[in-house]
Amino acid sequence: MVSINGAATFKVSRKTPELIRPAKPTPHELRILSDIDDQDGLRFQMPLVLIYRHNPSMVGRDPARVIRDAVAKALVFYYPFAGRLREFATRKLVVECTGEGVLFVEADADATLLQLGTLLPPIQNLRELLYDVPSAAGVVDCPLMLIQVTRLLCGGFVVAWRLCHTMSDAAGILQFFTAVGELACGAARPSVLPVWERHILCARYPPHVTMRHPEHDIVIDTKRTNIPHDRTMRHFFFGPTEISTLRQSLPPHLHNCSKFQIVAACMWRCRTIATFSHPSEDVRLLCVVNIRKRLNPPLPEGYYGNAIVYPAAVTTAEELLKNPLHYAVELVKKAIHEATDEYVKSVVDLMVLRGRPNLTGARTYLVSYAKGFEEVDVGWGKPAYGGVARGGVDSFPRAVSYFMPFKNSKGEDGIMAPICLPPKAMDVLVDELQKVLLGRSSIASAL
Repeated sequence: MVSINGAATFKVSRKTPELIRPAKPTPHELRILSDIDDQDGLRFQMPLVLIYRHNPSMVGRDPARVIRDAVAKALVFYYPFAGRLREFATRKLVVECTGEGVLFVEADADATLLQLGTLLPPIQNLRELLYDVPSAAGVVDCPLMLIQVTRLLCGGFVVAWRLCHTMSDAAGILQFFTAVGELACGAARPSVLPVWERHILCARYPPHVTMRHPEHDIVIDTKRTNIPHDRTMRHFFFGPTEISTLRQSLPPHLHNCSKFQIVAACMWRCRTIATFSHPSEDVRLLCVVNIRKRLNPPLPEGYYGNAIVYPAAVTTAEELLKNPLHYAVELVKKAIHEATDEYVKSVVDLMVLRGRPNLTGARTYLVSYAKGFEEVDVGWGKPAYGGVARGGVDSFPRAVSYFMPFKNSKGEDGIMAPICLPPKAMDVLVDELQKVLLGRSSIASAL
């Protein structure tokens, strides 16, 4: 085997892909998606990964069979996942609940968990761990989920799956896979039953936009910046020491900011310095916000559709860089706070009035906090890694970083922030992070 970025290349032997249908008959019906679900920016397949260690108490049990059976049982409750998307007039997406099923691939790898390399995104050898079925790569008229279970030589295994983001956000798919885990462990039904109710997040009649939504502004990238292909990803750990240092630099009224807000603001500012934005041009930070409890009334428990918005912090590159960190933190806090019930209704109406637009791309950095997947137990205990398969997307014009909870080698809990940049820009970002932390270098140590 040849070592590549701390991982070993390996071969995977796959069985023929099959369709997992619901374990019991389910209704054949049409189910409308919300106007949040079918926006342009969510019409793609997202890969996620759960990696499990060998568990001596599970010897003799086949993880592929256990998960296959549990998915079939879960699809009885979540039967729209077994259907297919259809596109109607005005690009409106609807699920036809056909019961055709989700794709499932059973595989074996000639590698151990240790040979997978560092268990952080981007997961090495993802092409081996998640089969790319050409006919299932789109959104309309194809399976809405693909799952591959790969057994490892050490007794561990990998569950990699790709889902249509149009159907669910991270919280929704976590709810589904938590149900799979419960059913795999012997439960008769999920502890949280799924709720559809997508009409709650459909546009008012008549639709009317009542607030500013700079996250959907049409921005021309006048410089036609092109990020080179020779990009590198590094991971930055913000533990108790780093968070405390950053928090102490803030004025008293910002000391109650969340860790996510502080880290997001810090990475936004450092990334802007590293990418050399023109001083007079606007730069944006978009934060993915779960709005389940922000609506009035809140969304019902069990809602597994997309319930996210992307409030934007906007300023010029000059203002962001000449001001201390607390300026960026203030902007981030304000943007997240503005994601109110009226804000959500306004952005839903905007989707209908403007043809379901994508997010602004130029000079935009989007951050999300993907957590909860590290708790999914399918019978072998908590995963060694659970979360996104890639740490983000940093191809021009928009960059995305998926933050995640992480425990370092000292046992300290913190936030891991992956970011992808060209080498020279990465060097600038690392240097700036060190300056922010008054010379501390631990934050800039790639794992």
